[in-house]
Amino acid sequence: MKLSVVVLTMGNRPAELERAVQSALNLRADDLDIEVVLVGNGADVPGTWPDVVTLVRLRENIGIPAGRNRGVEASSGEVIIFLDDDGFYDSSTLGTHLRDMFTADPGLGVVSFRVCDPEGGPGERRHVPRLRAGDPLRSSDVTTFLGGACAIRRAAFDAAGGLPEDFFYAHEETDLAWQILNAGYRIVYDADSVMFHPALPPTRHEMFYRLNARNRVWLARRNLPWPIALVYLAVWVGMTVARDRRPAALRPWFGGFREGWRRPAGPRRPISWRTVWRMTRLGRPPVI
Repeated sequence: MKLSVVVLTMGNRPAELERAVQSALNLRADDLDIEVVLVGNGADVPGTWPDVVTLVRLRENIGIPAGRNRGVEASSGEVIIFLDDDGFYDSSTLGTHLRDMFTADPGLGVVSFRVCDPEGGPGERRHVPRLRAGDPLRSSDVTTFLGGACAIRRAAFDAAGGLPEDFFYAHEETDLAWQILNAGYRIVYDADSVMFHPALPPTRHEMFYRLNARNRVWLARRNLPWPIALVYLAVWVGMTVARDRRPAALRPWFGGFREGWRRPAGPRRPISWRTVWRMTRLGRPPVI
């Protein structure tokens, strides 16, 4: 089984990028067949890289999902591992562990990694992709995954249609996750698969609130049966207002919410009611 590590960068963190790529190369233990695809998203890729690293240079920043899709297109592995340039691995056995997991279970579509703070902090609750996130050391089946800390079976990625490129940033992995579940695959949060990443709030991105809301609407319009979609969006409006009542946050959020209804959401492929029930049994019905 061949593994492909797709590293996405904007070229503005050369030291972190070198660490990320080297950590991916270090996965080549036990004669594993691993390739590294380095995608420069709207920037030239700094540094000098060994021949085993394939460079993909994109003229402009086309967003996270489109950048990762270009990396997948340039790769040839049966399993795709996504890594951002400010993350890294600290295990030479991770590749072997992932190979064994995917080999043992043909129905396994995605492995979501445990994210650890390199400074030794407690980590962030949102990095455990389930509602009961209090114990990050407990592995379980889940209904979504972390886009920059995961491994995906290529067959599942292709069956789901890849990442939604119009999203640019935010919720693109959830769109993919729901379609992977709908195709019959499992998604597992695996506490033994570890990626290190600094604990940074998503609100550091200027576009966070607008794209977070717009893509929530697109997510529902593209993937959910209409009765579920309307409940899902109503729940998120209520949660957003309850969590953050600052006008500086709510103004762009509701602007993005309106944009999500006014602009095309892309092809509509509603998941089956069977998948809705499956997600509910896993503890996270698609209304939360």
